[in-house]
Amino acid sequence: MDRAQIVHENFRARAASGDLPQGTMPTGALSDTDAVSLFRAQCLSRALDRTSRAMQKAGQGFYTIGSSGHEGMAAVAHALRPDDIAFLHYRDAAFQIARAGQVPGQSVLWDMLLSFACSSEDPISGGRHKVLGSKALMIPPQTSTIASHLPKAVGAAYGLGLARRRPPEHRMLPHDGIAMASFGDASANHSTAQGAINTAGWTSVQSVPLPLLLVCEDNGIGISTQTPKGWIAASMQHRPGIKYFAADGLDIYDTARAAAEAARYVRTQRKPAFLHLNMVRLYGHAGADLPTTYLPTAQVEAEEANDPLLHSVRLLHTAGALDRADALAIYDTTNARVERVAAEAVQRPQLKTASDVMASIVPPKRDCTPTNGPSAEARAAIFGSDMKQMDQPQPMSRLINWALTDLMLAHGEIVLMGEDVGRKGGVYGVTQRLHQRFGTDRVIDTILDEQSILGLAIGMAHNGFIPMPEIQFLAYLHNAEDQLRGEAATLPFFSQGQFTNPMVLRIAGLGYQKGFGGHFHNDNSLAVLRDIPGLIVACPSSGPDAALMLRECVRLAREEQRVVVFVEPIALYPMRDLHEVGDGGWMGTYPGPDERIPLGSVGVHGQGRDLAIVTYGNGYYLSRQAQEALEAEGIDARVIDMRWIAPLPAEALIAATRGCKSVLIVDECRRSGGQAEALMALFVERAEMPVSRLTAEDSFIATGPAYAATMPSRDSIVAAAREACE
Repeated sequence: MDRAQIVHENFRARAASGDLPQGTMPTGALSDTDAVSLFRAQCLSRALDRTSRAMQKAGQGFYTIGSSGHEGMAAVAHALRPDDIAFLHYRDAAFQIARAGQVPGQSVLWDMLLSFACSSEDPISGGRHKVLGSKALMIPPQTSTIASHLPKAVGAAYGLGLARRRPPEHRMLPHDGIAMASFGDASANHSTAQGAINTAGWTSVQSVPLPLLLVCEDNGIGISTQTPKGWIAASMQHRPGIKYFAADGLDIYDTARAAAEAARYVRTQRKPAFLHLNMVRLYGHAGADLPTTYLPTAQVEAEEANDPLLHSVRLLHTAGALDRADALAIYDTTNARVERVAAEAVQRPQLKTASDVMASIVPPKRDCTPTNGPSAEARAAIFGSDMKQMDQPQPMSRLINWALTDLMLAHGEIVLMGEDVGRKGGVYGVTQRLHQRFGTDRVIDTILDEQSILGLAIGMAHNGFIPMPEIQFLAYLHNAEDQLRGEAATLPFFSQGQFTNPMVLRIAGLGYQKGFGGHFHNDNSLAVLRDIPGLIVACPSSGPDAALMLRECVRLAREEQRVVVFVEPIALYPMRDLHEVGDGGWMGTYPGPDERIPLGSVGVHGQGRDLAIVTYGNGYYLSRQAQEALEAEGIDARVIDMRWIAPLPAEALIAATRGCKSVLIVDECRRSGGQAEALMALFVERAEMPVSRLTAEDSFIATGPAYAATMPSRDSIVAAAREACE
């Protein structure tokens, strides 16, 4: 028999007869009115679970994870303010319902049923996913809460603290707000959760404000794997920098008491707290999951007998707030109302076309206060002696540093963060002096954890900052790439652009770095970035281009709310010469601070008609060397720098190659998954000329003399060009 139906019938029978589970007396300051209101929220959450299962069976609803057993989260919502940003566990429907009761005019029942039905009228995701979330309730949607939302909750808490000292233009959260994140006991074991919790404690012990409430909903199981008894308490009671609170999550009075104490501590002390709530999971994990297939029936029945709604009936009756008959009437009336409204919701329109689905991948533009740039006096004061060198050719690393300085001077909401970016100035000196110029608030030396770095950026962006996180090496991104794919890029998609987290992520990467670190410091693969919908990927090849493109990247984040990745070729950071030692051919002067290269604009060197070499990054540098050798052989070539990896600047590339006899693609990334695949497809489909490619091998990169053996070289480009022109 359906476990949901069993739980339903048990509740009705036991509430009517008074056969209620044992427990403590109601304690705390919960008023009768508030207690009844929380019970109503619990009943609505339960009724929505039952209805969503019925909708799914009827083919009118879709995959869903229920909240039954976790209805105590209504009491946590009661302890918080509706403007406290909340990153919710997927079992927290009762939290959202209770919070909606704090904000007049919220049609939470209708809204949630539209979400269950994947209706395009769903006000949060527009029918793209069954998610909890609401802009009015300050609940950003989470699509998978296996701890991936905890790093950004830490970031949001940090941003709350920083905004009190440096309020950004587009600040969204109140000065005394807190950030809350909830998750299950199984998720607490995930490395992402442990990293975020560790970062919160690490930050707190240094007396950095971090108003964060972590709520662990401990139901003792993750899908089918049980959590050892006492594990969460044992692992969290004595974490440095984090105060531990606990309550019986089946008891709304006890939960409300502990949640209020924890929230008060976080709000007044501006330090993180961990609220541990024991709960039960009813019906199984999700969808048609049947718990009796992997748990003893007696254990399943014991948890069903501990139904939190039955506990609420007992507590309300004991407190004199609501008798059993009235409680049962509320339950039955709520179920009937949900079934009636659901019948209307399933008839509402749904998404139909690809354009409908994709409409929110790119977030909406926002109004920004125009900036004329810093004054000459301000620039002179911040740059100091560097001003004297700006009219002299410089390598890429120096020009990026100056561009960052100008950008941070112009936009006070920009904050840099990453490993060693502060006092050390970065591994390659790119962020030198920024720490002294702008202070520790805006140039943050982070913990050595890429997930925490990206989470810090995502969370701060929720409160109007423009974060510029740095990942020290491209290979290190793979430790945290889901923070981009599953969190940053999906937020506008699943919220219809109501929530955004714009940023400019700087990554030092690609190959050709001599004799240092092998594959872990030389990573020539951008495939994971190109695969993320909505993500902008930029890759400069020269110092002036780097400065100009970085300014465009900041504009895209600031004005268009985009998530941008700026890949900086390590081997080109110090590059000075092009053809021979001492020629200075790869240095350039610093462009004026009001100049930039727009998204989608490519660079073209030469007007040759025999061959167009399409490339980027180190490939552009090597192709420029090859171009000179080809001219000596009578081959007239032009070299085209893509600059923008994603989205592919298709129109500009087609225009730039027009009039050439053939195209050679030079891709320093691997043959499989590299940019050359997309470029080959583009030219085969759109151009009327032969096209060929030269790529790196499908290999990792070695250390030592063979560091560049698997990648294109000047000589291999020349050879490929000859063949293309035969």
